[in-house]
Amino acid sequence: MTKKIAVIIGAGAERGLGAALARKAAHEKRHVVVAARTDDAIQTLANSLREAGASANAITVDVADEQRVLDFFQSVDAIGGSLDLVAYNAGNAFTNDTVSMTGEFFETAWRVCCLGGFLCGREATKRMAQQGNGSLLYTGATASLRGRPPFMAFASAKAGLRSVASTFAREFGPRGVHVGHVIVDGGIDGERLNSRNPTLKEKMGENGMLDPDSIAETYWQVHMQHPSAWTFELDLRPYKETF
Repeated sequence: MTKKIAVIIGAGAERGLGAALARKAAHEKRHVVVAARTDDAIQTLANSLREAGASANAITVDVADEQRVLDFFQSVDAIGGSLDLVAYNAGNAFTNDTVSMTGEFFETAWRVCCLGGFLCGREATKRMAQQGNGSLLYTGATASLRGRPPFMAFASAKAGLRSVASTFAREFGPRGVHVGHVIVDGGIDGERLNSRNPTLKEKMGENGMLDPDSIAETYWQVHMQHPSAWTFELDLRPYKETF
């Protein structure tokens, strides 16, 4: 059988959404490629997956650099097999007050959250359309739908990413490629947020933050949907989150 490859772009700490997506894909017998701009965290994650019996490797990529994205997907091609799933999970919640925000900061948020999503999506859909199947799933946020300070740059980039995702879905869905956009509306109970705000989890209470493994289960459900009933967009939030 042809090896099925799952690519997780924006994988990092072992307690985070990217790592949870990688573990889920590994559990489902995919060869997992974990990718991020820096090497240390993804190498640790890939080692952890291999120690658990999975087939995995780590490849660095700067999603804001077109040539680096092209090189990255060529490295994925060299693994051999079919591109089954690409999850685009890159981009922090860029925050800056409006008055002091520089154009460079605004552009950086856009390049990571939106341009990178386009570049990686273009290369993924190109390959998936040729084989007639595969899923491209994007991680969205509350900011995908509305902006508020100090998230202006992040919100504009995430709104742009949502438009990129919907355009890919309309163009490549009829060619067998399932494109989805998952709005994560709330704090993720991962290493990044907990290290930045150590008291938040206690403040939010039990199940007040999104569990990364539970989010990953939903991504996989979307990936496995029958083509007669595909989801483009869904939202996930803790049961006690107001919206």
